[in-house]
Amino acid sequence: MGRPSPRLTNVGGGLDPSVAAVRRAVRRECADLEPGTAVIVASSGGCDSLVLAAAATFEGRRAGWLVAGATVDHGLQDDSATVAAQTAETLVDLGCDPVDVIRVDVGSAGGPESAARDARYDALGALAAAAGPSAIVLLGHTLDDQAETVVLGLARGSGTRSLAGMPPRRGAFRRPLLGVTRTTIRAAAAALGLAAWDDPHNDDPRFARVRVRQSVLPALERELGPGVAEALSRTARLTRADADALDTWAAEARATVEKEPGSLAIDALGQLPDAIRSRVLRLVALDAGAPANDLTAAHIDQVGELLDDWHGQRGVDLPGRVTARRRAATLRFERAPES
Repeated sequence: MGRPSPRLTNVGGGLDPSVAAVRRAVRRECADLEPGTAVIVASSGGCDSLVLAAAATFEGRRAGWLVAGATVDHGLQDDSATVAAQTAETLVDLGCDPVDVIRVDVGSAGGPESAARDARYDALGALAAAAGPSAIVLLGHTLDDQAETVVLGLARGSGTRSLAGMPPRRGAFRRPLLGVTRTTIRAAAAALGLAAWDDPHNDDPRFARVRVRQSVLPALERELGPGVAEALSRTARLTRADADALDTWAAEARATVEKEPGSLAIDALGQLPDAIRSRVLRLVALDAGAPANDLTAAHIDQVGELLDDWHGQRGVDLPGRVTARRRAATLRFERAPES
C-alpha cells in the first residue's frame, strides 16, 4: 500500500478544493463534538476511508478530539491480515492514535455481504462503547454509495425506509461524506498522496452493489443525463425526513393497538392509515424476532391480508421463524423455538 506523502494540503500554493470539501464535510458533521471526544475512524484501507482519516485527524487537531483508527480484518481473503496491517500503518502515519486491528468471525446469516457488515458493525460498536459514552465512529460512505443504496432499496420494493438510504447518524456511527462524490474523494486522495488499497470485492459482479455501480447507474446517467447519483442522494435525504415522521407516528400508534407484546387489536389497527398500520406491523414483527434485513414490504403486505382479506387462512410465515396469526379479534406475532 505504501506510506502516504507527508504533503497534506498545499497544491499549487493553496488548499486543494477536494481536500477542502472533505474537511468541510467532517467539520459540519462533527460540529457538536466537545474537545476530548474519542473519534474512531473506521478504515478498510480504501480511498474513501483513508481520505476521511486524513480529514478527521486534521480537524481533530484543531477541535481537540482524540482521533483513533480501526480496521476490521474479516478473514475473507488470503491477504486480509496483510492488508489490515498495512491499513493500520497508514492510519498511524495520518495521525490516528491508537489504531486497532480487529479480527472478526463472519457468519452466514443474510448472505456474505450482510454477515460481514454485521460482524464489522458489532466490532466497531464494541470498540466505541469501550472508548466512552460520547465516543463516535466515522464511516467513509460517499454520495455515490448512498445512490447505490437507494437503487438497491428500490429494487427490493421495501418501502419508504429502504429508499431513505443510509442515515448520516445512527447511534455511535456517523457518515460525514454522504454529500461528497466519489470523484471528489479520489481527487483528494491524489492531492494528499494517499496510496489506497483496492478491494477486489468492489469489482466482483457477484455482488448486487457492484452491478449497480458498474452497470445500472452508468446506464441511468447515459440515458437520463448527468446528476442521477446526486438526485438519488437528495431523494434519500427527503424520504428519510418523511420516514422519520411516519415512524414516530407509528411508534405512538402502536401503544394504542398493542394489548400485550406481540398481540394487536384488529379493530384498532383498522382505524389507522395504511402507511402507519404497515409500520406498526413491521415494528411488532421485528420485536418478535424477524431480521430487519430479510423482512420486506411484501411480507408486511401478506400480514395485512390477515386484516383486509380474512377467510380463515392459517397465517403468514415471516423470516426468523416468526409467524403472524389471526385469532378472533387479535393479530399475534409468535416466534417458533429453536429446533
